[in-house]
Amino acid sequence: MPVFNIVTLFPEFFDSPLNTGLMARATAAGLVSFRFVNPRDFSPDKHRRVDDRPFGGGPGMVMTLPPLVGALESLRGGGPLIFMTPSGKPFEQIDAAWLAKESEITLVCCRYEGADARLERLFPLRPISVCDAVLNGGETAALAVIEAVARLVPGFMGNEESSREESFANGLPEYPHYTRPEIYRNLPVPAALLGGDHAKIARFRRENSLLRALEIRRSLLADASLTADDVRFLKNIPRKRISGNLCFCLCHYPVFLEGRESGVSSLTNLDAHDIGRISRSYGMGPFFILTPLPGQLDLLRAIIRTWLARTGPERADRREALRLVRPVASYDELAGEAEIYYGQAPTYIIASARFPEKDKGEAFLSPADIRKMCESRPVIICLGTARGLDAKKLPFKYYRIKPLRFLDENHLSVRSAAAIIADRIIGDFN
Repeated sequence: MPVFNIVTLFPEFFDSPLNTGLMARATAAGLVSFRFVNPRDFSPDKHRRVDDRPFGGGPGMVMTLPPLVGALESLRGGGPLIFMTPSGKPFEQIDAAWLAKESEITLVCCRYEGADARLERLFPLRPISVCDAVLNGGETAALAVIEAVARLVPGFMGNEESSREESFANGLPEYPHYTRPEIYRNLPVPAALLGGDHAKIARFRRENSLLRALEIRRSLLADASLTADDVRFLKNIPRKRISGNLCFCLCHYPVFLEGRESGVSSLTNLDAHDIGRISRSYGMGPFFILTPLPGQLDLLRAIIRTWLARTGPERADRREALRLVRPVASYDELAGEAEIYYGQAPTYIIASARFPEKDKGEAFLSPADIRKMCESRPVIICLGTARGLDAKKLPFKYYRIKPLRFLDENHLSVRSAAAIIADRIIGDFN
């Protein structure tokens, strides 16, 4: 039986929710219990103040340490200490399952601008967030945690099957439910649920869980355990793809060479093959390779012609990849080819292995930012060869994508970087 210790300035906030429905019955049955601790009761101030102005200035007030420390120390243990904060770890079903096994749980709810940060050094708090939104205080979030945990306590739900089959229990959203009447305002219950064919019902429910994930929470599919039947079902669902609006340009000029001099780098056969295959695998647009050297352009065109002329099924993938390659001699030619292909001017983004040495306050785009761009316009990501692009010499306005390994050294080849960039922006389900 878990005991929930709730540290809050407003115990009355919980009166109605904890005395309603299943929670009220579970409390009466002794399956869960609640203890409220008000930090005001531990304030050393005669007016029972619990907040003060923040050091360094700024709006709002901050909860002070003495009342909070007194409240937590009064609990003498209290089990896991859960600190409700919008900057905490996202709360998930796996966290609820872990907490449901504890005999005592403490939920710390703050108000104003939060608590003095030293509280997390004085106690082993686990910061938890229930959503990416700022609430008036931690009480609303604590209610969500209490309900998610209590539902997993044996006996709480009555029918234990309910908790095993509900949303996220298997890593996917729950399937839709239907009940009587069978037809309402010309809307029928799906035929698969009628007739008592349990295999057909199970398949309908699984497929609709997958469909909901694909339409609303695609990130869940990356970690869900999928069967071959699941994958076949997902592949056959029509969906809007943004990948066709994204393409790479491998730039051999202007790039930094040895000694940080700017110049032209040499073409590499592997780059043309592998980035072409990356572009094809992710359903991207043309793959441009830019070099101003006529001999290098002739070599590239010869490589493409040679592979396109080869026959046999084992060559088909390579041929399809190299059909995407577009040799260009200048940035004017790049812009012209892209505008002909897409019917509008592209947006340019440059990729670099590291941040510039001098911070000019530039905003670096995330994969999500670029994914959003691709919904409405073509985007070309310019990849530098040699030691990277000399951005000062580029003749167009551009954005920058955040470097892949910005907290550590980056020793990736341009081919490896292209694959990671494509996967982060496009992923499996675009």
